[in-house]
Amino acid sequence: MDIASVIGVICASFLIVGSILMGTAPITAFIDIPSVLVVIGGSIAAGFICFPMGTMLATPKVMLKTFFNKSEDKLKLIKQIVALAETARRDGLLALESKINEIENPLVKTGIQMAVDGSTPEVVEQVLRTEASAIGSRHRDGKALMDQMGRFAPAYGMIGTLLGLIMMLSDMSDPSKLGAGMAVALITTLYGAIMANVVFCPFAEKLGLLSRMELTVLEIAIRGVMAIQSGESPRAIDQKLRTFLPPKQRNAE
Repeated sequence: MDIASVIGVICASFLIVGSILMGTAPITAFIDIPSVLVVIGGSIAAGFICFPMGTMLATPKVMLKTFFNKSEDKLKLIKQIVALAETARRDGLLALESKINEIENPLVKTGIQMAVDGSTPEVVEQVLRTEASAIGSRHRDGKALMDQMGRFAPAYGMIGTLLGLIMMLSDMSDPSKLGAGMAVALITTLYGAIMANVVFCPFAEKLGLLSRMELTVLEIAIRGVMAIQSGESPRAIDQKLRTFLPPKQRNAE
C-alpha cells in the first residue's frame, strides 16, 4: 500500500472536517444530497461523454492504483539482467532458455525468449517497444480520466451554485431565508473544489508519477535485453543500466 497517498487523503479530510467542526455553523449545514448528485453525478456523466465505456468502468481500478501499487526494484532488475548476461557470455545465448522461468519481469522474459528463438535484434526491440508503448498508452488514459474529472468537478459545482441561486432568487417572499438559501447554493461549489483538489487532481498526478516510474523500468528491461542479445560484456551492461538509478544507488552491491 502507498502510505503517502493514504496520509495525504487522511490529512486533507481531517483538515477540512476539523475546520468545519471548529466553526460556528452546524455540520449539517455542509451536507446537501442534491449538491452531491450534481457534482459527482455530473462529473461522471461528463466522463462518459469524453471516454469510452471500458475506460469509465475501469475508473475504480485506476483510482485504487493510487493506494495499491508496487514499483519494481530497479537495482534488483539490473542485477538479474547482468546475471543473464554473464550466463550468455559464458555458455552462449541458448543457455538462457533454462533461465526463462526464473525471470520475473514480463518484458525481459519475452525478450529473452524471442532472442533464444532466433529472432533478429530489430524484431525483438520492435516487439518490446510496442509492448512498452501500449502500457504507456493505458497509463495515459487513466491519468487523462482523472485530469478531466478534476476539471469537471469545479464546473459542476458552479452549475449547482447557479441553479441554487436561481431557485433562491425566484422566491424572495421571505427575506429571512435568503442567507440559508445562499449557503445551500454555495455548497456545490465547495463540493466541486474538494473533489477536484482532494481526489481527482492529486490522483492524476500520482498516476503520472507511477507511470513514469514503470516506463523507466521498462526501458531498463528493453536496453538490458538488447545488450544481452548484442553480446555486450556484463560489466558494460551493468554500468549502462545503473545510469537509470539515482546517484546514491549506483554503487550499491
